Amino acid sequence: MNKDEYNDSTVISNRFIDYYMKDANDAEIKVYLYLVRMMSANLPTSVSDIADMFNHTEREVMRALKYWEKCNLLLLEFNESKVLTGIRFRSPNNQTYVETEHTPAQIVPIKIVQDKENSIIVEKVERIERPVEKVENATPSYSRDQLKAFKNNPETAQLLFIAEAYLNRPLSQSDIQSLYFIHDELGFSCELTDALLQYCIEHGSTDFRYIRKVAIGWKEQNINCVEDLKERGSSMYEKYVYTILKSLGRNSAPVKQEADYPIRWHKDFGFSMDIIMEACNRTVKATDSHRLEYCDKILSSWKKAGVTSLSDVTSCDASFKKDRVKAASGNNAFNSFAKTNYDFDELEKILTN
Repeated sequence: MNKDEYNDSTVISNRFIDYYMKDANDAEIKVYLYLVRMMSANLPTSVSDIADMFNHTEREVMRALKYWEKCNLLLLEFNESKVLTGIRFRSPNNQTYVETEHTPAQIVPIKIVQDKENSIIVEKVERIERPVEKVENATPSYSRDQLKAFKNNPETAQLLFIAEAYLNRPLSQSDIQSLYFIHDELGFSCELTDALLQYCIEHGSTDFRYIRKVAIGWKEQNINCVEDLKERGSSMYEKYVYTILKSLGRNSAPVKQEADYPIRWHKDFGFSMDIIMEACNRTVKATDSHRLEYCDKILSSWKKAGVTSLSDVTSCDASFKKDRVKAASGNNAFNSFAKTNYDFDELEKILTN
């Protein structure tokens, strides 16, 4: 005789509904409910099975598993090679989850069975390679009341709305905690946080790990308001400034003295980007140090020579080479003697007498 393992119902804790479900997205809720259903029926499943079930990618399934681990509802077990080898359920409670970030493991399809302690033991089936990402700057956890007050405050509620508009997606619980950390822990005003988001998006990143890292860097530089930001030169420069500095090997946020060089070359000298980039390429090939100053000398000489296009640069190069050849020919050993006008007849008389 065999038991029919198709259960008509699955029990979900009210605490999960009260404290956890409202902050999770659609994919995360689906994955959690499906895991509970499979565990209660003692049925096997895998990451690939869940992905197929809900038409998600395996990466999305793993992201959901890691989200519930941050909420302390699941415990993901990894071996020494950082490969996922097990999942265990934890009982929901009324505490806001504690965010614990670690280096994500490579994705591994799993089979799930129920053990005597009503937890999940996972059997590794097949290893699928995925790039390992580095996670930095973990954000402290905050109580549900703290986050609720943060969301309900008219000023910070507007900040959350602006952040969603900038990022073009709803904010996750982790995103909101990051904004709370930046606003309350680092003391950033809504205006400064707005500038921070614009700065990071301009640099091509919407990842809150990067945003937190930049915010901490600004705090260490004693940037406490938008005025400080402008004085330190960390305000939003035009895109060409970052492009030029990056071509010279400057990848960090520029200080004002650094940004002044590209601005002068482009606005004061009136050079187009192709001319400036040509000077940058020559600078990188010529020196590893003081590149801004070296490049400035090149462009200053081109400005003095009336350069307005790359063809003018070619003409300058030809003229420069011609001048060097002429200078070299005029400085040989024979011509280095001082020229004099001797009266050789008079000298002969003197020597004869």
